[in-house]
Amino acid sequence: MLYSYPPLLPGILVKRYKRFMADIALKTGETITAHCPNTGPMTGIYKPGAKVYVSRSDNPKRKLAYTWELIEVEDNGPTWVGVNTSLPNQIVALALEQRLWTQLGDYHRVRREVTYGQEKSRIDFLLDYGDDRPLYLEVKNTTWVRGPLALFPDTVTTRGQKHLRELTAILPQGRAVMLYFINRSDCPQFSPGDDADPCYGQLLRQGVDQGLEVLPCRFTVSPQGVDYLGLGELVL
Repeated sequence: MLYSYPPLLPGILVKRYKRFMADIALKTGETITAHCPNTGPMTGIYKPGAKVYVSRSDNPKRKLAYTWELIEVEDNGPTWVGVNTSLPNQIVALALEQRLWTQLGDYHRVRREVTYGQEKSRIDFLLDYGDDRPLYLEVKNTTWVRGPLALFPDTVTTRGQKHLRELTAILPQGRAVMLYFINRSDCPQFSPGDDADPCYGQLLRQGVDQGLEVLPCRFTVSPQGVDYLGLGELVL
């Protein structure tokens, strides 16, 4: 297991509101308000009445003790989907420590949140190889699906568009990689979400034409944890 959850509590999603809050009916009979660590529209995975899991923190400084971690969807059969968008980067960091992706080569050092580019972006991971050609690695959490396709984005993302422009601009002096963290196990393929943001899809295809590398990374999610399944097929 690449990442293990702390002990989780099962429940049923009642509703999400104010973006960051969700009411969840626990199996104990108690209805709690949990933090929703997902700022996006959660297209296709926000389903009141669905099974969910939450974690609980004992930190007295937190306003909400519970965090919504997982939801079960039925798109391609019962599948758990990760809700907590803070986890993908943590899990990718663990994977980089284990050198999970041979495609990235023999890097010597990994740095996080490094400022770069003309639009003052921060790259999620900068991989150094001991020469003057580093690798810029951006991670995007992906949960929207259509049949076998995982899609990103699920809404217009000016920030995501900026990241693609910045990554493409560093080519060919540096390597640039978009890693799509497919936070569910039921999608063997990945495509840009053209219906939600056609500009993003255009920028991604332009970037690939100029040497941008894409890793559609499939993960299996369960109440026990998250594990890596391998690369999906890129469909452009």
